[in-house]
Amino acid sequence: MTIVFTIEIHYEQDVVQARQRTREIAEQLGLDTQDQARLATAVSEIARNAFQYAKGGRVEFCVEREPQAFLIRIQDWGGGIPDLADVLAGRYTSSTGMGLGIVGTRRLMDFFEIESLPGQGTTVVMSKRLSKRTPTFTDSQLQQIRETMIGRSPQNPYEEIQRQNQELLRAMAELRKREEELTHLNRELEDTNRGVIALYAELDEKASSLQQANELKTRFLSNMSHEFRTPLNSILSLSRILLARMDGDLTTEQEKQVTFIQKAASGLSELVNDLLDLAKVEAGKIEVRPSSFEVSDLFATLRGMLRPLLVQGSSVALIVGEPDTIPPLYTDEGKVAQILRNFVSNALKFTEQGEVRVSAMQIGYTVIFSVSDTGIGIAPADQERIFEDFVQIESPLQKQVKGTGLGLPLSRQLAQLLGGSVSLTSDLGQGSTFMVSIPIAYPHATEFPTLLQPITSLEPTRLPILVVEDHPETLFIYEKHLQESIYQLIATRTLAQARLALQQLRPAAIMLDIMLEGENGWTFLREIKADERTRTIPVLIITIIDNEKQALALGANGFLIKPVDRLPLLNKLNELINQNKPQKILLIDDDPAYQYLIKKLLANTPLSILEAGNGQEGLNLAQCQQPNVILLDLEMPEISGFDVLKQLKNNSVTQSIPVIIHSSVQLDAEVHKRLAEQSIAILSKETGSQTAAITQLQDALVKAGLVLGAWEESNV
Repeated sequence: MTIVFTIEIHYEQDVVQARQRTREIAEQLGLDTQDQARLATAVSEIARNAFQYAKGGRVEFCVEREPQAFLIRIQDWGGGIPDLADVLAGRYTSSTGMGLGIVGTRRLMDFFEIESLPGQGTTVVMSKRLSKRTPTFTDSQLQQIRETMIGRSPQNPYEEIQRQNQELLRAMAELRKREEELTHLNRELEDTNRGVIALYAELDEKASSLQQANELKTRFLSNMSHEFRTPLNSILSLSRILLARMDGDLTTEQEKQVTFIQKAASGLSELVNDLLDLAKVEAGKIEVRPSSFEVSDLFATLRGMLRPLLVQGSSVALIVGEPDTIPPLYTDEGKVAQILRNFVSNALKFTEQGEVRVSAMQIGYTVIFSVSDTGIGIAPADQERIFEDFVQIESPLQKQVKGTGLGLPLSRQLAQLLGGSVSLTSDLGQGSTFMVSIPIAYPHATEFPTLLQPITSLEPTRLPILVVEDHPETLFIYEKHLQESIYQLIATRTLAQARLALQQLRPAAIMLDIMLEGENGWTFLREIKADERTRTIPVLIITIIDNEKQALALGANGFLIKPVDRLPLLNKLNELINQNKPQKILLIDDDPAYQYLIKKLLANTPLSILEAGNGQEGLNLAQCQQPNVILLDLEMPEISGFDVLKQLKNNSVTQSIPVIIHSSVQLDAEVHKRLAEQSIAILSKETGSQTAAITQLQDALVKAGLVLGAWEESNV
């Protein structure tokens, strides 16, 4: 903060001079006319209070650096304000009007703070933020403003009164214009309201008719489905008896005819079952029966159930993956299996060669099941239509396969019933991936098994980042962004889950989406910043609406607008978590030329560089200096880089230090995989392009949690 000018308040003319200087400095700092008038009025009110009630004081005009703001401090040494709390709350009334100026001034400012002690005086600090487009003022520019203010002689008080009158007239004209616009707007609103009321009445009537028609449709489908089931079951049973030759042999032609009858009855039975399930869901009569089950058991059942769907001699492979460290689910296993059966059935129908792969992964409190294929794909224009009832997309394969057009709509309805959602990614001619996200615990369950744990085990070498985000696709993207970095994502989809997570762990930072469905993210932000246990945790707001000012005013430490790319997200997290802490990087390499090259590359960064010419020296420096990251070569005499890495990870003091392997050694697949599990990144010294080398090194350092500052910006 830099003091630009100071005025001592001894006489009433000094109050006028303070008002004049406020406007002039505000103009020099690039504030608009309205902000100049607001600041001048605010300073005039507080300075007059100091003169009137404390017989004098001092006004200091300052410029804050980050973010840039025009700050004014007004101080007096009077008796203080005895009823300050009532004044600020608007409850204090005085015959002299004392207190009104303070309340009014607070409304005009971006920042306002007042401190008053009995017998020691009052200090008021207030500021107005400069526009983000305003360039940063240098010390020489502020010195020039200071000299300009000193060189100006005080203006005639009558000129200041005349200027105040002009400002008042402009304000009154603006108010009159606003009043006329408001009157006109009220008339339009009255006309609109009458039309809206009539429209609502018509909509209510139409909605009632539609509801009645929908109920009739659902009742019809339900009744007809039940009526169809009995004869269909009879046809299927009789056809099986005939094909089993229980009452005598069949000719070849008879066998072919009965087989056709059986296939037609099976297709019709499938349609009836889908119609009945859809009718139950729409009528709200379908029942969810949650139970605890392992995903591995579900997949084992699916393998046996789905194999018959493969055509004999087919060139399509059905692969059901092994779920990795997914906790038990507490939801309706039958409905999850039904959704996956529909996905796999569709994938097999529209995949001529390649594979259909079923997999599952956990993101926070949600398990995402995916069925990907190498089939014909779906055009972007049709990717939403396929979830409509009876819709089937025209394609050459569509004529060869049969379907009802109800499987995908039913799957979406079932997923929503379980508290989840269905999504799709597809490239025409390349294949499709259908995903269903299912909460680990059914949201409407009245009781939960004790074996359910809301948070997976924390990795000791990574920093937990609590993410509050209700869209599974966004959580999936964040998971990918933080992958291989020093940060571990702890995902929550509701504020209740986030509060529970905060009781179990202290995250290094919180990523919060304000636009949560049915919940107020601003309330959660206030909670965090009001609680002594969590107020120091950095909060990064990531949302679709540009309301950065409100976020920062409520205590957020950072703000980003969706969608967020990986590098900006990691940079912001590094900046918030490190908060200007010293950063050290340790180079362990026996090649002086390489050490010199790395030091030149990192010359413009805020990093302190430690050097070790061999493995033992590197281990000693890592033990005593605790660097933020280690850049390690593999080929060194005496102790190789492989042994150094092993000792670093076996030492409790150094095991959490991120390691970047930077070597010219050619690694086979197995060694590369093993080293990747113990390091942040593996970089080659033989990268041909210097730009590519810088980009790779920058990416690795950012994943390791370092703030690179100007070097990073200059090399993006």
